[in-house]
Amino acid sequence: MSSLVDRRLLFVTGKGGVGKTTVAAALAVYAAEQGRRTLLCEVDAKGDVAAQLETDPTGFEARRVLPNVWAMSMNTEASLREYLKLQLKVPMVGRIGPLAKAFDFVATAAPGVREILTVGKFCYEVREDHYDLVVVDAAATGHVVGQLTAPQAINELVRVGLVRSQTDWMLQMLSDAAVTGLVVVTTPEEMPVSETIELAERLREQTTVALRAVVVNRVLPELFGRAEEAAFDELISEGPRAALGDLLQGDPAPVFEAARLAVTMRRTRAGHLDRLRAGIDPSVPVVYLPELFTRSHGLRTVRQVAAHLGEELGT
Repeated sequence: MSSLVDRRLLFVTGKGGVGKTTVAAALAVYAAEQGRRTLLCEVDAKGDVAAQLETDPTGFEARRVLPNVWAMSMNTEASLREYLKLQLKVPMVGRIGPLAKAFDFVATAAPGVREILTVGKFCYEVREDHYDLVVVDAAATGHVVGQLTAPQAINELVRVGLVRSQTDWMLQMLSDAAVTGLVVVTTPEEMPVSETIELAERLREQTTVALRAVVVNRVLPELFGRAEEAAFDELISEGPRAALGDLLQGDPAPVFEAARLAVTMRRTRAGHLDRLRAGIDPSVPVVYLPELFTRSHGLRTVRQVAAHLGEELGT
């Protein structure tokens, strides 16, 4: 696990609501603290990355937001403009007009065209050595495979020429487990775990990208063991309960019921974790992040998650 951020390109995905963006931002912060110049990329451009890092909204042009951390948001038209400028030496000013409309038409009709501009941008940043690590806050689990297989889809459409040569080196980069990896974020709940197991299978069958780690977010601590449970059962019986009530000047039952609920939730989630571990390749590391019990989101939370990642990653 200590080599996770030693790679050059990490895609972070997960079911909506599991903390995908928080973990992506925390990975970037953690890598930056290890001295790596890191680019954090937001695919959906919803502004979640900016909110997590408590900075101004990000755009297509990468901007330094923290020491050793740069951030950007994906824009396919801007990516197309950059590609045309770099590869075809076509100068572009402002919106690319009719060409953009033609691109929209082709992208709708041909699978992988829009995605190739997204994935290609990240691969280009790696190839040009602009950063030591590129962390991508990628699409959710239901859509990330389409992004990762975009070069393969284009290769099936185009057999020769400049576009084919571009997808060839992208495929090589994505297929190199020492360079590229996917991190799946989940929570110890039924649906997120099921989607993670399904995604792991689809990755193995449909892509050449290696699953490098599964990050389980919001893991509850084990507050009470079976000995404490037995003590609770004794204390909540009629005699001890009355004595505690007199001592506390109130009914202690809600406290014990809350403790019982905490134990039940912990065991239920532990069962989901067992199912997760059994459903993915045993060689894939599973990283556990604790429930932070806070409603706040932002840089403080990201730094807390980064610190826990550091503990899990061995530093």
